[in-house]
Amino acid sequence: MDEGILSYGVRFRALILLPVLAWPLVPASGQGPLLGAQVTVIGQHLFPSPALYSGPKSLDTASDTKATHTYGVYLGARVLAHLQAYLDVEMAQGAGISNATGLAGITNGDVIRQGTANLSRGPYLARIIVRYVVPLGTAGDTLVRGIDQLPGVEPSARLEVKAGKLAASDDFDQNRYANATRTQFMNWGLFNNTAWDFAADTRGYTWGALVAWVEPRWALRVGSFAMPTMANGNVFDSSFPHARGDNVELTIHPGRDGTVIRALAYENRARMGSYAEALTRAAALGTTPDIVADDRPGRTKVGVGLNVEQPLADSGETGLFARAGWNDGRTEDFVFTEADRHLSGGLQLAGTHWRRPVDRVGLAYVVHGLSADHRAYLAAGGQGFLLGDGRLRYGPEGIFEAYYRAQLGPYVEVGPDVQWIHNPGYNQDRGPAAVASLRLNVRY
Repeated sequence: MDEGILSYGVRFRALILLPVLAWPLVPASGQGPLLGAQVTVIGQHLFPSPALYSGPKSLDTASDTKATHTYGVYLGARVLAHLQAYLDVEMAQGAGISNATGLAGITNGDVIRQGTANLSRGPYLARIIVRYVVPLGTAGDTLVRGIDQLPGVEPSARLEVKAGKLAASDDFDQNRYANATRTQFMNWGLFNNTAWDFAADTRGYTWGALVAWVEPRWALRVGSFAMPTMANGNVFDSSFPHARGDNVELTIHPGRDGTVIRALAYENRARMGSYAEALTRAAALGTTPDIVADDRPGRTKVGVGLNVEQPLADSGETGLFARAGWNDGRTEDFVFTEADRHLSGGLQLAGTHWRRPVDRVGLAYVVHGLSADHRAYLAAGGQGFLLGDGRLRYGPEGIFEAYYRAQLGPYVEVGPDVQWIHNPGYNQDRGPAAVASLRLNVRY
């Protein structure tokens, strides 16, 4: 039997069986430890695109078709009155178009890069978190069951502490309309601020802790997380004083119309290379610059981000969003993607207007930019962990994305997605490129 057909047959059976296998964890009361389970399958097709030349990490100019499929089971329990514990197990398989290289805005947020060592294709521990909440008042908000969210009443004003293995993006740079690749925008530049090189391993998780002071009209979060030993690495650096990502974010609700404004600042310390020093060394030796060979412990990267969401109608389900981001671009982009400047904006529209109230449409555009040092490094033939055309005629990378998400019953969502890419990998000698996708999400 054809291996591809067999592989998709196994995925389809797993898709069907996952909710069945998880069902015994849910007692009749609905108060069991299972908070959720999900399966997402994303198929993508890259259409042929022009290019004057290609390097080792260029976006493929020929057509390419790939699929990813991810699985997750999410557990939680209330250990004490104010102490919660969460454990998430996931599995990610498949591959991204062009081997997930050649773009700052990778087109599929479910792609897992292989990193510096081969990753297991089997289940892995995604999160193991303890969360402690100290109420600061008597008012409360009622929460429904969700992934990593226990149902019940949460104090509106509170001090909370989270620690363990988690994703920094679980708590920072959140946005109602652009934050979930499995149900909203797929492009990396549209579910997070790509100029925020947040601490993580290849799968997007890290170890660390954060403290949040939350009030009804504002919140302040501070967190510190472990960094990998090298760019796109899977092993964390044990020297926490010299290798960590520190983040602070202020969230403000300025009025009663639902506007949310988030201001983020971060500093990363890690064994990073300097673009300028790599170029200087290469010029002296008459070689191609190599940022990895220039790695030194304790180097820093600093950056800031702004994130806005503006509800318009349909109880907030129709609304606008925007992000802007900047980092100094002196040291190598290390964890998320190769972007030093970020500007994005878009719209989510609820299907109420065509009698499909749970359906959604999304339209957005993101522009990525590089620092002068980063541009010069790539133009001289240097490679990052995602980019490397051999040379570069610089231009900002622009990506338009549109998706439709149709709700089929209580648990299934399906829909198409299209992306158009201008100056792939910041190179005016390449593209434009186009990608068509189909996404299926089954979620309990």
